[in-house]
Amino acid sequence: MEEPGQIKRALLDASAGAISGGISRTVTSPLDVIKIRFQVQLEPTSSWALLRGDLLGSSKYTGMSQATKDILREEGLPGFWRGNVPALLMVMPYTAIQFAVLHKLKTFASGSSKTVDHLSISPYLSYISGGLAGCAATVGSYPFDLLRTILASQGEPKVYPTMRSALFDIISTRGFRGLYAGLSPTLVEIVPYAGLQFGTYDTFKRWAMTWNRSRSFNTSSTTDHSLSSFQLFICGLAAGTCAKLVCHPLDVVKKRFQIEGLQRHPKYGARVDHRAYKNMFDALQRILQSEGWHGLYKGIVPSTIKAAPAGAVTFVAYEFTSDWLESILS
Repeated sequence: MEEPGQIKRALLDASAGAISGGISRTVTSPLDVIKIRFQVQLEPTSSWALLRGDLLGSSKYTGMSQATKDILREEGLPGFWRGNVPALLMVMPYTAIQFAVLHKLKTFASGSSKTVDHLSISPYLSYISGGLAGCAATVGSYPFDLLRTILASQGEPKVYPTMRSALFDIISTRGFRGLYAGLSPTLVEIVPYAGLQFGTYDTFKRWAMTWNRSRSFNTSSTTDHSLSSFQLFICGLAAGTCAKLVCHPLDVVKKRFQIEGLQRHPKYGARVDHRAYKNMFDALQRILQSEGWHGLYKGIVPSTIKAAPAGAVTFVAYEFTSDWLESILS
């Protein structure tokens, strides 16, 4: 049985993670909705690709600006927060589990529960800890991720007016296994993504602290070498960007599995038929054959624009919330 101090620390990490995840998700929801619309669109998502293929006018969304205007005109401002409730129900337990597991793994690796001591573990262990924490969090919150994708991608007129109607329809048509459609590519994606995100975040923090020490040494300053909120923001920004650029194709595949068989208005283009892909590798091959390399990076612009501030906001909010909770509980 865990000691009371360890239980309190786990609850603190989980609470700080849930709060930071909720803030980050709500702030970046508009970019997430646009990204999902691009990812589930089988037609080209850029006007350049349309002109090159003589298919002008056949795609619903052809760029960030055009997609933003279309969603705003057809669905109003709430359209940019479509699916945000299941997204919050997904991201809050996700980040809670992720940060709690991550802290536990780093405590085990470093032999200390103090966050400052966790920077002393090797970069490899930082990446491995991040990947394992991401895996645990994904399995625990995946059904809400699937519901979020379906609600955010459906457009107007709505197929499912509420999260409850979507949940019951998925269970009745696909069974409980349907709530985990696309889990395999998600796990394959999340291991390198979470590993890169947390590993690079720790690496950038080490570099920033080294830079702070060298600067204070050169100026004969006696100030501490802790990182400012701006430095934490930049570290989170860089970590989120690096992870997203590497892992985006697997995110596209995951979204395709999640919306298999979803009925949408014809104006949104071709739909992904039920059982359109045999497995993750078949999906990658089919997307590459029919849509080219561009197809694997659909939504990369809003995804990267979103990932950078999302990572930054999550890490900064977590650091501050964790410190605040620690101060009032100690």
